[in-house]
Amino acid sequence: MSFNTFGKIFTFTTFGESHGPAIGVVVDGCPAGLAISESDIQKELDRRRPGQSEVTSPRGEADKVQILSGIFEGKTTGSPVAMLIFNEDVRSKDYSKIKDLFRPGHADYTYSEKFGHRDYRGGGRSSARETAMRVAAGAIAKKYLAQKGISINGFTREIAGIRAEKTDLSVVEKNSVRAPDLAAAKKMEAAVLKAKEEGDSVGGIVEVIAKGAPAGLGEPVYYKLDSKLAEGLMGINAVKGVEIGSGFAATHMKGSEHNDEMFTSKGKVKFRTNNAGGMTGGISNGDDIVARIAVKPASSILKQQNTVNKALKQTKISVEGRHDPCLCPRAVPVAEAMVALVLMDLYLIAKARKG
Repeated sequence: MSFNTFGKIFTFTTFGESHGPAIGVVVDGCPAGLAISESDIQKELDRRRPGQSEVTSPRGEADKVQILSGIFEGKTTGSPVAMLIFNEDVRSKDYSKIKDLFRPGHADYTYSEKFGHRDYRGGGRSSARETAMRVAAGAIAKKYLAQKGISINGFTREIAGIRAEKTDLSVVEKNSVRAPDLAAAKKMEAAVLKAKEEGDSVGGIVEVIAKGAPAGLGEPVYYKLDSKLAEGLMGINAVKGVEIGSGFAATHMKGSEHNDEMFTSKGKVKFRTNNAGGMTGGISNGDDIVARIAVKPASSILKQQNTVNKALKQTKISVEGRHDPCLCPRAVPVAEAMVALVLMDLYLIAKARKG
């Protein structure tokens, strides 16, 4: 058993720390013959990297990926694909003066209790820097799934209580918060910058929609599509909740309202609504797969807070350094990657089960 590996057939294992020499990933189980290049992977990494705008961390990482194995003459060989990103803009001194303090909202205390020895530089393994390698692995999954007619698109649905009422995917990459509603995006940006000026942070909701997935992905009991999506998405740093389809809003509906009525069109089963989020009984039903994640406000803030140190004495803390005032914009490509990785794994499982 490995605690740093995800998946059954299409698996990925990440390694490295925020302020270590490098971070990396090994992807195993990818079918041979998939055309993939460093530019395909870099395109996704560029969407996650820091320093994109005023609403993200100014850490100057290019996140330049290097493929070490598993790809020859532009195609996967069927052997493990190893990828590496060197950490280039590390400022560990920002953490030296608070190395003995437990930062509120961070994993400092729990890592210390669990392991007895921790890397305090940027949180070490608990840092969201690790998610860059999930995006790299997800880029491979997205490329494979695209060839099967499956597209995956994420966006920021809400920040600081400001909700995107429109869903125009064409504008998501045209604003700094990655909202599908330009009018709402301007208000979101203002809320993030206000929190930043105050030395604080804000949270929000990220939504991912997968189109074109066939019916039949997922297993009946312990490897359900919705449970694996929840596992993958909840494993992203700062995620505190997952919704599938109508999610918690289902608690305010009657069965007659929540049930997705069915009909046939051109010999195919269709649904009049999609409260189920594209899955029934843990198995995809052919409709759009819809998932949302609740992203908490970033824990690293300049505003002074109460905490304790390693000696369990009460003290004050202000976290300096380069941090995101809102995590949603950079969480979008990470959420897309995790949805892609889950779907890729379940697609290959379904393929194997059919023979």
